[in-house]
Amino acid sequence: MSEKESNWKFAEDIVAEPEVVARAREHSLELGVEAVSPAVGAQMSVIAAASRATGIIEIGTGLGVSGLYLLAGAPDATITTIDVEVDHQQYARDAFLHAGAVPSRVRLIPGRAAQVLPRMNEASYDVVVVDADPENVIEYVEHGLRLARIGGTVLVPHALWRGRVADPTKRDRAATDFRTLLTEVSTSGAVRSALSPAGDGLLQMTKVTS
Repeated sequence: MSEKESNWKFAEDIVAEPEVVARAREHSLELGVEAVSPAVGAQMSVIAAASRATGIIEIGTGLGVSGLYLLAGAPDATITTIDVEVDHQQYARDAFLHAGAVPSRVRLIPGRAAQVLPRMNEASYDVVVVDADPENVIEYVEHGLRLARIGGTVLVPHALWRGRVADPTKRDRAATDFRTLLTEVSTSGAVRSALSPAGDGLLQMTKVTS
């Protein structure tokens, strides 16, 4: 194992996941849903806390792993989360409530993000998470930036897409779209961006202009 790989493994292993998160992660593995890694989840929790987030929206609920991390950082926030899998959302709801979330602050919207997002209010959220349909990541990030307040942050887990983005010979649509997204935001004056190599990558974009 290389020094970098050892560092990455250490960064994952040092995260102490609460029991409710560990159960949600285990259930995700059983159903073949790719959850954010512990290190990425911890970073998301820190960003939610630093933002003093009161409004969070997720594109892609999964089984609730990322949502649990976000709510750990911002326990008084209202979380809105969108996913096409209703059964997965119900499990996530139960996990949120078990973690102490107030029921009235948990809003689950079933449906395809491409159909739901145009109806969401712009400039209304402190943290936006884009973690669904990698082939639509550019479209979803555009929506995410519209939904984020000035000073709000858009987070994109899996931004290195299984190690394929860094390899220019990988030209599948997902790798190409993530590569295009990363290139475009690195020179954008509308956001301040950073790419963390933790887990499968975490792109962070804080909106500075509308």
